[in-house]
Amino acid sequence: MPPSGLQNGSSSLPPLEESPASPSIYESSSLAAIRASLATLHSRDAAISSRLQALIASQADLSRELGRLDLLRAHLGTQVVNTRSISNGMLDSAANTASHLSSKVKELDLEKKRVEETLGVVEQVAELKACVQGVIGSMGAPQDWEAAAGYIARSSKIPKSIIEGKFAATVVPSVEVPDAPGVTIESSKESLCGLFLREFEKAAEEGDGAKVTRFFKLFPLIGREDTGLEVYGKYVCQGVASRARANLKEGTKGRESKDGFFYANALTKLFEHIAQIVEGHGGLVERHYGAGRMVKVIERLQIEADVQGGIVLDTWSDERNVDRRLTDVKSYPFSFLVQSFLPAQRSSGISRTNSPAVGGGTDGRLSEDEGVDMKEVDGLLSEMAIMLGRWSLYSRFLGGKCRDPAESPDGPLLMPDLLAKSALTRKISARLTTPFNVMTTFFFRRSVEKAFQLDELPTGLTLNPSKPIDGSGPFIISAVDDVMYIVNTVLQRSLSTSQRDVISSVVPTIGRVLGSDFVGMVQRKMRDEYYPKAVVQGGFPPEDKIIAFIVLINSLDVANDYISRIVSSRLNPEPANNGNTLQDMFPFSHDATFVANTLETLNVTFSSKTSELITDGMHVLFNQVIKPRLRPVLSDTFRDADYSLTEEDLADLARQDDTDEDPEFFQEIVTRRFEHSWDALMRPIKRILTAKTYAMLLDSTAKYLARVLEKRIWSYAGKMNALGATRIEKDFSGIVGAVAKGGKYSVRDLFSRVTQICMLVTMEDEEWEALVEEEKDGDEEMAWVLSLDERLRARNMVRN
Repeated sequence: MPPSGLQNGSSSLPPLEESPASPSIYESSSLAAIRASLATLHSRDAAISSRLQALIASQADLSRELGRLDLLRAHLGTQVVNTRSISNGMLDSAANTASHLSSKVKELDLEKKRVEETLGVVEQVAELKACVQGVIGSMGAPQDWEAAAGYIARSSKIPKSIIEGKFAATVVPSVEVPDAPGVTIESSKESLCGLFLREFEKAAEEGDGAKVTRFFKLFPLIGREDTGLEVYGKYVCQGVASRARANLKEGTKGRESKDGFFYANALTKLFEHIAQIVEGHGGLVERHYGAGRMVKVIERLQIEADVQGGIVLDTWSDERNVDRRLTDVKSYPFSFLVQSFLPAQRSSGISRTNSPAVGGGTDGRLSEDEGVDMKEVDGLLSEMAIMLGRWSLYSRFLGGKCRDPAESPDGPLLMPDLLAKSALTRKISARLTTPFNVMTTFFFRRSVEKAFQLDELPTGLTLNPSKPIDGSGPFIISAVDDVMYIVNTVLQRSLSTSQRDVISSVVPTIGRVLGSDFVGMVQRKMRDEYYPKAVVQGGFPPEDKIIAFIVLINSLDVANDYISRIVSSRLNPEPANNGNTLQDMFPFSHDATFVANTLETLNVTFSSKTSELITDGMHVLFNQVIKPRLRPVLSDTFRDADYSLTEEDLADLARQDDTDEDPEFFQEIVTRRFEHSWDALMRPIKRILTAKTYAMLLDSTAKYLARVLEKRIWSYAGKMNALGATRIEKDFSGIVGAVAKGGKYSVRDLFSRVTQICMLVTMEDEEWEALVEEEKDGDEEMAWVLSLDERLRARNMVRN
């Protein structure tokens, strides 16, 4: 076998594999096989020779590159030798020099730092010495107190360690000032503080405002801020006290303080004076004493406000006899209201609507003189409302001034502790808030009682459609306008106080009195006095009872609208009328949200009670007035109605009546009869009822009428021909149209069963088959209110 590869230096050629198809020459047994083996060997020899030639050609390039590498290696060896000599001869000394320089630089930096610190100490000691000498010099013959205080202020910037250090104790003292600098400065502070206090008080006694301000500004410079604020607070409080006493004395001396709003004005002037001091002097205090330091003065002012405000409130309470009036108010019997809710007493006399007991002989107006003067109570409430409102403004002002500067200005305002825990706050609660709540409760309930004592029904109303009625709607009892006016007045007065405690008491009280007394009185009148009941069996209720009952229903509906508008006007005031929002009136914390929820609760609660009574009243009106009269209307409407007649029969009837009317007149007679009777029944009631209550009555009537008409149309099964079916659809459609004409279009939906029965009765066979197919395919577009059995029944009503 020939060799598998050739070796030449480090290069080698991969072995050439023999073709498996060519046999070995040693195994050839024929000439052809030998020739084939030779041909294969020749081709392999040619390939090997070609590859050897390529390798030999590349050998020259490889030798040249190896020579260049040997040359580079020689140069590199020379460079390595040079580098080692440089490292050993030059860099070692340079490294040693650098290390030495670095240590020297560090030593210089440390020395420089120590020198600078020493210079700083020396400068501060020099400054301390200058301050000490300046203080002593200024306090001597020149008596330059501003300069002395300035030197003290400069010395306060020097660290305490320097002032008390040994170096300062050695350098600063002199023959003139032998004491240590710390001792000298402290003694100078005490001396200057005493001097400033004496001069401040002297200027205050003399009323020298410029001098007061001069010495007030010096206290912070000597580190006596608390002393300055204390003496300043005392000074302004003296002004507040003298002004308050002068106002009180002037009012009681020159005129009767019992008249008008003298005490409210006195309290207002007290708050305004304090606010002016805080606003006018706050900048001075903040500038010289620091941000937030005015609170200290405000605390001192509030203590004086507690005293002076308490004097005003106590004097007012004594002169107005508030305690006695509270006792009278709490013991007021409300005789009219109490007797009105007692069971009715039989009497041979004529009953009066304004009598405490129906049919009783006692004039209800006499309870007006049971020991409480309403005008005096109203005046007291107005005066208390003004004082509470001024207190709210004052609290809001101080709350803003005492707000933490770090707080967001858009955040809720919080009541400052100096107000919340003050004696005046407790006095306001005891002398104003509690009496206001109690008297407001009495005032409102007494006003409701008086409104019903003087209550009158509207006159000139009639159920005769041919007679006009006097005036225009809504027709309500006079008590509604009176009570709602008082509701608005009491609510407005309570909101003007801007006091959460007032709202939390008064508004629920208004709702409670409205629900128990106002709604209760109307309910009693509807049940006991004006219930529309027939006098004789089978008759109709008297007209005056029906009218009065309708007026009471109107009164509840209008009262509901009144309360809704009153509450809405408070929740969403008109900007055009400069109305303050609840957030403006109740800025503290979440008070505005609480007030809004309380008002909304009043509206919802009252609406719930009135709506329930209105619904009951509408049921009574329908069952006692409409339903008994609707039966003869329907009987007359369908009188002699025969839906089995042919066109010839109708023509014969027209000839028998000897009229010129065509048969179509007889086809429309049912609708004409109903429209006439329906209008005579409903129009007199509609013109008295309010629109909302008439819509309720119309719905109830339409529901009942729909059931009656459905029953009647089913009764014609097998009793009508095709013409009669057409007449039925026309008649019933006319009746539905007459009923719906007086109300909303939705009234027609109540007759959907009737209209679908009429439609099926008159439907052509092709239309019916199309509907059946649509229903089978699930493509039905008709919203059926009739079941499948009812629809089939309606299709079979026409007699063949």
